[in-house]
Amino acid sequence: MKKIIIPFFCAVLFSVPAAAQKKEAVSAKTEAVKSKLTAKEVIDNYFKALGGKDKLEAVKSIVTDNTLSVQGMEITMTTKKMGNKFKSVQSVMGQQMVQLFDGEKGYFEQMGNKTDIPADKIADLKKAKPIEALAFDAANFQNVTVEKLDGKDYNVLSSDKGKFYFDAATGLLYKTMAGEGNVTVKSYMTVDGLQFPAEVDAEGGGQKVNIKTTKVVINSGVTDADFK
Repeated sequence: MKKIIIPFFCAVLFSVPAAAQKKEAVSAKTEAVKSKLTAKEVIDNYFKALGGKDKLEAVKSIVTDNTLSVQGMEITMTTKKMGNKFKSVQSVMGQQMVQLFDGEKGYFEQMGNKTDIPADKIADLKKAKPIEALAFDAANFQNVTVEKLDGKDYNVLSSDKGKFYFDAATGLLYKTMAGEGNVTVKSYMTVDGLQFPAEVDAEGGGQKVNIKTTKVVINSGVTDADFK
Protein backbone atom coordinates (compact mmCIF):
# COMPACT_ATOMS: atom_id res chain seq x y z
CA MET A 1 0.00 0.00 0.00
CA LYS A 2 1.30 3.41 -0.91
CA LYS A 3 2.20 5.68 1.99
CA ILE A 4 0.44 8.58 0.23
CA ILE A 5 -2.86 7.34 1.69
CA ILE A 6 -2.46 8.83 5.16
CA PRO A 7 -1.37 12.38 4.26
CA PHE A 8 -3.85 12.49 1.40
CA PHE A 9 -6.78 11.61 3.66
CA CYS A 10 -5.54 14.08 6.22
CA ALA A 11 -5.95 16.77 3.59
CA VAL A 12 -9.26 15.52 2.24
CA LEU A 13 -11.06 14.89 5.50
CA PHE A 14 -9.69 17.54 7.82
CA SER A 15 -8.65 20.59 5.86
CA VAL A 16 -10.37 20.70 2.49
CA PRO A 17 -11.81 24.23 2.97
CA ALA A 18 -8.39 25.57 3.99
CA ALA A 19 -6.06 23.33 2.01
CA ALA A 20 -2.52 24.12 3.09
CA GLN A 21 -0.91 23.85 -0.33
CA LYS A 22 -1.37 26.83 -2.59
CA LYS A 23 -1.08 25.04 -5.88
CA GLU A 24 -2.95 26.28 -8.90
CA ALA A 25 -6.42 24.77 -8.94
CA VAL A 26 -7.52 22.63 -11.85
CA SER A 27 -9.80 24.58 -14.15
CA ALA A 28 -13.23 23.17 -14.88
CA LYS A 29 -14.11 23.04 -18.56
CA THR A 30 -17.35 24.98 -18.27
CA GLU A 31 -18.47 28.50 -19.07
CA ALA A 32 -18.55 30.75 -16.04
CA VAL A 33 -20.70 33.83 -15.54
CA LYS A 34 -20.65 36.26 -12.62
CA SER A 35 -22.93 35.25 -9.77
CA LYS A 36 -25.52 37.58 -8.29
CA LEU A 37 -24.49 36.33 -4.86
CA THR A 38 -21.55 37.50 -2.78
CA ALA A 39 -19.08 35.04 -1.28
CA LYS A 40 -20.62 35.71 2.15
CA GLU A 41 -24.10 34.87 0.87
CA VAL A 42 -22.88 31.59 -0.68
CA ILE A 43 -21.18 30.56 2.57
CA ASP A 44 -24.13 31.68 4.72
CA ASN A 45 -26.46 29.60 2.52
CA TYR A 46 -24.09 26.64 2.97
CA PHE A 47 -24.14 26.94 6.76
CA LYS A 48 -27.93 27.22 6.68
CA ALA A 49 -28.22 24.13 4.45
CA LEU A 50 -26.00 22.17 6.87
CA GLY A 51 -28.33 22.98 9.76
CA GLY A 52 -27.43 26.50 10.86
CA LYS A 53 -24.18 28.15 11.92
CA ASP A 54 -25.13 28.22 15.61
CA LYS A 55 -25.73 24.46 15.64
CA LEU A 56 -22.49 23.84 13.74
CA GLU A 57 -20.50 25.91 16.23
CA ALA A 58 -22.15 24.03 19.13
CA VAL A 59 -20.39 20.85 18.00
CA LYS A 60 -17.39 20.51 20.31
CA SER A 61 -16.46 16.92 19.44
CA ILE A 62 -17.32 14.38 16.79
CA VAL A 63 -16.67 10.70 16.10
CA THR A 64 -16.99 9.48 12.51
CA ASP A 65 -16.85 5.93 11.20
CA ASN A 66 -16.02 5.51 7.50
CA THR A 67 -15.47 2.75 5.00
CA LEU A 68 -12.94 3.56 2.25
CA SER A 69 -12.55 1.70 -1.03
CA VAL A 70 -9.13 2.22 -2.64
CA GLN A 71 -6.86 0.14 -4.86
CA GLY A 72 -9.23 -2.82 -4.63
CA MET A 73 -9.09 -2.80 -0.83
CA GLU A 74 -11.63 -1.86 1.81
CA ILE A 75 -10.37 0.21 4.72
CA THR A 76 -12.30 0.99 7.89
CA MET A 77 -11.55 4.31 9.56
CA THR A 78 -12.60 5.91 12.84
CA THR A 79 -11.85 9.59 13.36
CA LYS A 80 -12.20 11.51 16.61
CA LYS A 81 -12.09 15.31 16.67
CA MET A 82 -12.30 17.77 19.53
CA GLY A 83 -11.52 21.43 19.03
CA ASN A 84 -8.52 21.50 16.70
CA LYS A 85 -7.35 18.04 17.76
CA PHE A 86 -7.93 14.86 15.78
CA LYS A 87 -7.02 11.21 15.72
CA SER A 88 -7.78 8.90 12.83
CA VAL A 89 -7.22 5.15 12.89
CA GLN A 90 -7.41 3.24 9.60
CA SER A 91 -7.51 -0.58 9.58
CA VAL A 92 -6.75 -2.72 6.53
CA MET A 93 -5.57 -6.31 6.13
CA GLY A 94 -4.81 -6.62 9.85
CA GLN A 95 -2.70 -3.48 9.98
CA GLN A 96 -3.45 -0.09 11.48
CA MET A 97 -2.49 3.35 10.23
CA VAL A 98 -2.75 6.30 12.59
CA GLN A 99 -2.74 10.04 12.09
CA LEU A 100 -2.86 12.31 15.11
CA PHE A 101 -2.72 16.02 15.86
CA ASP A 102 -2.77 17.11 19.52
CA GLY A 103 -3.37 20.80 18.84
CA GLU A 104 0.32 21.65 18.59
CA LYS A 105 2.03 18.80 16.73
CA GLY A 106 1.22 15.46 15.21
CA TYR A 107 2.33 12.46 13.22
CA PHE A 108 1.44 9.80 10.66
CA GLU A 109 2.20 6.19 11.62
CA GLN A 110 2.09 3.35 9.11
CA MET A 111 3.72 -0.10 9.09
CA GLY A 112 5.82 0.79 12.13
CA ASN A 113 7.11 4.02 10.61
CA LYS A 114 6.20 7.31 12.26
CA THR A 115 6.49 10.61 10.39
CA ASP A 116 5.90 14.05 11.87
CA ILE A 117 3.25 16.20 10.24
CA PRO A 118 5.14 18.71 8.05
CA ALA A 119 5.71 22.09 9.66
CA ASP A 120 3.95 23.91 6.80
CA LYS A 121 0.70 22.06 7.67
CA ILE A 122 0.66 22.94 11.38
CA ALA A 123 -0.63 26.52 11.12
CA ASP A 124 -3.76 25.46 9.21
CA LEU A 125 -4.36 22.44 11.45
CA LYS A 126 -4.28 24.70 14.52
CA LYS A 127 -7.22 26.64 13.03
CA ALA A 128 -9.30 23.48 12.51
CA LYS A 129 -12.69 22.85 14.13
CA PRO A 130 -14.72 19.66 14.59
CA ILE A 131 -16.96 20.80 11.71
CA GLU A 132 -14.53 21.52 8.89
CA ALA A 133 -17.15 23.53 6.96
CA LEU A 134 -16.65 26.36 9.47
CA ALA A 135 -13.20 26.93 7.97
CA PHE A 136 -14.85 28.73 5.06
CA ASP A 137 -14.32 32.48 5.34
CA ALA A 138 -15.84 34.87 2.80
CA ALA A 139 -12.78 37.14 3.11
CA ASN A 140 -10.72 34.48 1.31
CA PHE A 141 -12.81 34.64 -1.86
CA GLN A 142 -12.91 37.62 -4.18
CA ASN A 143 -14.55 35.88 -7.12
CA VAL A 144 -17.99 34.23 -7.29
CA THR A 145 -19.21 32.71 -10.54
CA VAL A 146 -22.00 30.43 -11.73
CA GLU A 147 -21.00 27.31 -13.66
CA LYS A 148 -22.92 24.33 -15.00
CA LEU A 149 -21.92 20.75 -14.21
CA ASP A 150 -24.01 17.88 -15.56
CA GLY A 151 -26.81 20.30 -16.37
CA LYS A 152 -27.02 21.87 -12.91
CA ASP A 153 -26.03 25.36 -11.77
CA TYR A 154 -23.37 25.79 -9.10
CA ASN A 155 -22.15 28.90 -7.31
CA VAL A 156 -18.37 28.68 -7.43
CA LEU A 157 -15.99 30.30 -4.96
CA SER A 158 -12.43 30.62 -6.23
CA SER A 159 -9.20 31.51 -4.49
CA ASP A 160 -5.51 30.61 -4.70
CA LYS A 161 -6.39 27.52 -2.64
CA GLY A 162 -8.88 26.04 -5.07
CA LYS A 163 -12.42 26.11 -6.46
CA PHE A 164 -15.48 25.17 -4.43
CA TYR A 165 -18.79 24.31 -6.12
CA PHE A 166 -22.02 24.88 -4.16
CA ASP A 167 -25.34 23.57 -5.48
CA ALA A 168 -27.37 26.65 -6.43
CA ALA A 169 -30.61 24.87 -5.48
CA THR A 170 -29.66 23.35 -2.12
CA GLY A 171 -26.72 25.51 -1.02
CA LEU A 172 -24.67 22.40 -0.18
CA LEU A 173 -21.03 21.91 -1.18
CA TYR A 174 -20.81 19.51 -4.13
CA LYS A 175 -17.24 19.58 -5.41
CA THR A 176 -13.83 20.82 -4.31
CA MET A 177 -10.90 21.19 -6.71
CA ALA A 178 -7.75 22.09 -4.77
CA GLY A 179 -4.04 21.45 -4.70
CA GLU A 180 -4.38 18.36 -2.51
CA GLY A 181 -6.91 16.71 -4.83
CA ASN A 182 -10.50 16.75 -6.07
CA VAL A 183 -13.44 15.81 -3.85
CA THR A 184 -17.05 15.23 -4.91
CA VAL A 185 -19.81 14.84 -2.31
CA LYS A 186 -22.28 12.37 -3.81
CA SER A 187 -24.80 12.45 -0.95
CA TYR A 188 -25.45 13.81 2.53
CA MET A 189 -26.89 12.28 5.71
CA THR A 190 -28.73 13.93 8.63
CA VAL A 191 -27.48 13.49 12.21
CA ASP A 192 -29.06 15.45 15.08
CA GLY A 193 -30.41 18.00 12.62
CA LEU A 194 -27.07 18.58 10.87
CA GLN A 195 -25.99 17.50 7.39
CA PHE A 196 -22.80 15.46 6.90
CA PRO A 197 -21.29 13.97 3.72
CA ALA A 198 -22.57 10.39 3.42
CA GLU A 199 -20.60 9.36 0.35
CA VAL A 200 -17.58 11.07 -1.18
CA ASP A 201 -15.42 10.37 -4.21
CA ALA A 202 -11.87 11.70 -3.80
CA GLU A 203 -8.95 11.78 -6.19
CA GLY A 204 -5.37 12.83 -5.49
CA GLY A 205 -1.82 11.59 -5.55
CA GLY A 206 -2.73 9.25 -8.40
CA GLN A 207 -5.42 7.53 -6.32
CA LYS A 208 -9.18 7.36 -6.58
CA VAL A 209 -11.03 6.69 -3.35
CA ASN A 210 -14.68 6.17 -2.42
CA ILE A 211 -15.50 7.14 1.17
CA LYS A 212 -18.78 6.15 2.83
CA THR A 213 -19.78 7.39 6.28
CA THR A 214 -21.46 4.71 8.39
CA LYS A 215 -21.85 6.56 11.70
CA VAL A 216 -21.51 10.04 13.20
CA VAL A 217 -21.64 10.78 16.95
CA ILE A 218 -21.79 14.39 18.11
CA ASN A 219 -20.56 15.77 21.47
CA SER A 220 -19.97 12.34 23.00
CA GLY A 221 -17.26 9.68 23.21
CA VAL A 222 -14.18 11.95 22.95
CA THR A 223 -11.79 13.12 25.71
CA ASP A 224 -8.35 14.76 25.83
CA ALA A 225 -6.87 11.34 26.54
CA ASP A 226 -7.66 10.30 22.96
CA PHE A 227 -4.98 12.67 21.64
CA LYS A 228 -2.05 11.64 23.86
